[in-house]
Amino acid sequence: METTRYDELRTLVAANFSETTQRLVDEALAYAAECLEKQVRYDGSPLLDHAAGVARIVISEIGLGRNSTLAAILHAVVRLAACGEPGDLMGVTSEIRRRFGDEVLGITVGLSNISKIRLKVSKEQAANFRDLIVSYSEDPRVILIKLADRLEVMRNLRMFPREKWRKKSWESMNLYAQIAHKLGLYSIKSELEDIALSYLEPAEYEHIHRKLEETERERQTFIDRFLAPIVERLDRQGFNYHVKSRTKSIFSIWTKMHKQHVPFEGVYDIFALRIILDCPPEEEKTQCWAVYSIVTDYYIPNTERLRDWISIPKSNGYESLHTTVSAGGGRWVEIQIRTERMDAVAERGIAAHWRYKGVNQGALTSEMWLGRLRELMENTPHALAQRFDSRPSSGEIFVFTPNGDLRKLPEGATVLDFAFDIHSNLGCSCSGGKINGRAVPIKETLHNGDIVEILTQKNQTPKADWLSAVKTAKARSKIKAFIREEQAKSARLGREELERKLKNWKFGLTIDEAVAYLAKYFKLRLGTEVYALIATQKLDFGSIKEILSRHLSGEAEEERRAAAAEIERQKAALHGTQEKAAPQDALVIDDDISKIQYKLAKCCNPIKGDDIFGFVTISSGITIHRTDCPNARRMRENYPYRVIDARWRQTAEGAFRVTIRIVAADTTGMANHITETVIRDLKLNIRSMNLASRGGLLTGTVDVEVPATSVVDTLVHAILRIKGVQKAFRTNG
Repeated sequence: METTRYDELRTLVAANFSETTQRLVDEALAYAAECLEKQVRYDGSPLLDHAAGVARIVISEIGLGRNSTLAAILHAVVRLAACGEPGDLMGVTSEIRRRFGDEVLGITVGLSNISKIRLKVSKEQAANFRDLIVSYSEDPRVILIKLADRLEVMRNLRMFPREKWRKKSWESMNLYAQIAHKLGLYSIKSELEDIALSYLEPAEYEHIHRKLEETERERQTFIDRFLAPIVERLDRQGFNYHVKSRTKSIFSIWTKMHKQHVPFEGVYDIFALRIILDCPPEEEKTQCWAVYSIVTDYYIPNTERLRDWISIPKSNGYESLHTTVSAGGGRWVEIQIRTERMDAVAERGIAAHWRYKGVNQGALTSEMWLGRLRELMENTPHALAQRFDSRPSSGEIFVFTPNGDLRKLPEGATVLDFAFDIHSNLGCSCSGGKINGRAVPIKETLHNGDIVEILTQKNQTPKADWLSAVKTAKARSKIKAFIREEQAKSARLGREELERKLKNWKFGLTIDEAVAYLAKYFKLRLGTEVYALIATQKLDFGSIKEILSRHLSGEAEEERRAAAAEIERQKAALHGTQEKAAPQDALVIDDDISKIQYKLAKCCNPIKGDDIFGFVTISSGITIHRTDCPNARRMRENYPYRVIDARWRQTAEGAFRVTIRIVAADTTGMANHITETVIRDLKLNIRSMNLASRGGLLTGTVDVEVPATSVVDTLVHAILRIKGVQKAFRTNG
């Protein structure tokens, strides 16, 4: 590495950081130079030039700190290692962690993940791609450095092959510029758009650029003449101020020309004037309105164009007083009045232009994430990393089709959801899929960035159990509609077959009487279910004939009465063994029965404090269920005579097993933090722990012994307080 090649970067670092950071930057440059030794850009310059250029933008134009600078220098090292052998990436990440720490490593990995995204040039897909980029940014610095990375590439786009110009320009204009806009990084947004336009519409760009140069002298003369009386008055009244003129970006002018269908000469707000006051905070509002009064003394304002963002700032914190005044000859001039503080906020891209002038917004959740980032940048620009440690919790994932189309689905969506999202017919015939080339079943859960291919079978049709394998309303409704249609078809066939058989058997029953009895016998809610059983050959006519024969002879009624009597006998026997409850009894069953055999249901895992009921089984005694058990409704509807009351004794003691499901960031020591919280802080026993890492997340369950439900809330809240834990909740079993 040439010792003087990156002196500009070193000068910036020296001006902004400590000597310790300077040494780290030199070490990062040396390490990156070693790893990228044989890597060059399209013009033959070292690839490290790109990394150094990104680092300069990160420091001077965005204002990020030490770890962001180091990550900018090292990001190409990680990206190239990720494209090589698995061992290469492991070695690089270990070395970066050892030398520069986990934070730097995390940022570089995030940048590498974004680089893997294969962006598709499509207006319809732009919002989804923007949200996907944001969703990969677990650390907010990732998205900011990625913007710096893209800006450096665009500034040097001429060195790239011509076939890459259009795609990178489209991405910059429609994806990265819009993200910069939402973050208030206005200068970066404008530069990205202007450079992109120069490649996408070179003739129109050159036309506007030439017009701006031709009119620059005339424009400056006009500004001087326009400002003269205002400046004279401000000086006379002793205001401490200066004036800025801001010319619209070429992209903004081009956009207005196309929207309004006017030539360059028809765009009257090519520039705006800013009067910036230097005054104490308590005088800001008064002085701004005083300047407004002076301006309107000389020029007639358009009252419909008055914007008072001083009294009521924008939702993004932007403060300024805007007015548009007539300068005569049909010419209008926009005047912005603000203080140094307000201007610093706006010019540095901290608050300005978020949700401004109709930027096409993505999902609300990513918008909220960008908004949180913006707020933190406003309040603590130098402590961003320390104050913001969460990822965008959008509840959404973005997955690709094999040809590169991007689809947005809810978090937890499966292969089957994806199939129905593409097309209903594809969903109905789905037999499985491939995720990143790996064969998977229809119930496989999808993750951000997965490439999904759907496999089909000609004879495949939706099943009732598919409903448990889908997350989206579309998939659920299509499956239900198909099942209803098939049930209706089966009902027609089953009824026709049963009618023919009843005529042959000559039982003297109408078909409605026969079906009513069969539905009651099999504990079915609808007669159509009987028809469906017949049509699908799950109920044969031999069994039907026998059941109806016994019914007509009275044999079935005698058996029913005997079964009911047996259940009453069992309950009476339980009452007959009633004794005074011992203190150690946990339950009171049927209000007054104690000391009887029971077990806790595994389907809902009840613990002391839960609302419960008992269910008399045929062979296993009494099973205790929660009232909100997934099976409770079915048991109450089908077997009401087996349901008995149950409640917990106040004095009951013991340890109950509860299962907590956890979703957390896959950071070093996360499992250990969870264990310490449960055992050391809460003094509870862990029976088992099953956590697995995937896609940067740690998911799984922890089984903990608790005395009652009152402890469960405390347990869940304690786990949620662990840094990096995103979700924690009790499961059924």
